Amino acid sequence: MRQIYQGLLDTRDRRGGGFLLLIDPDRTSARDYLQLVEASADCGVDAILVGTSFMMAGHFADAVEEIKAMTPLPIILFPGSYTQITSKADAILFTSLISGRNPQYLIDEQVKGAPFIKQAGLESIPTGYMLVESGSLTSVQFISGSLPIPRTKPDIACAHALAAQYLGMKLAYLEAGSGAMQPVPIEMVAAVSSSVDIPIMVGGGLHTPEDCAARIRAGAGFIVMGTQLERDRGVGRLRELTAASHPKEAIAV
Repeated sequence: MRQIYQGLLDTRDRRGGGFLLLIDPDRTSARDYLQLVEASADCGVDAILVGTSFMMAGHFADAVEEIKAMTPLPIILFPGSYTQITSKADAILFTSLISGRNPQYLIDEQVKGAPFIKQAGLESIPTGYMLVESGSLTSVQFISGSLPIPRTKPDIACAHALAAQYLGMKLAYLEAGSGAMQPVPIEMVAAVSSSVDIPIMVGGGLHTPEDCAARIRAGAGFIVMGTQLERDRGVGRLRELTAASHPKEAIAV
């Protein structure tokens, strides 16, 4: 069985950071996202996340199977609910929305989904999911009915990330949300990464290679991008973003 989490850590150590491509099957056509997936490995992507806040099309498992058939990269579920669990993937981010206080996303969805994860044989990666204020109402904020962490309050983010670590979670995910106007502040990334021992993932509102590089320099272990690449699917653009997230390789060159 593939050890996906350990593989991510090895990648981060070897490349100086990791780049995870987020595919939302509910936002784009299969033709478009499968073209992006097919090019991902050659462009330096380290793993592919698949998930959506609100699945309208009803073909999530089929989409995951199609994605997995197009790439040798690990496929990791990032589900918006327990209904998006499928054995077609390799692993799952077993997230708890610890920045909110809605019990449905703190523990209820997790309890409902746990038996399905076991049945599917997925590697579970416990993740503290932290929604950060981004300047707009995002899908995650609306669906979860939760308040984001104020972007000017890194101390609150640090306390939540520490709680995730002490609860035994393996990742802390700082997320501005899909369609965010502003990304997670660099200062917050730096504060959180210096406060905890577990790796930090950062996503939402990132647009440029410098956005990615700045957050890796601040201590992020992994960059997550999806929406920007849905808008600009050029292979050259993807290469620029992954290269910016792998500083050790840039130094080597």
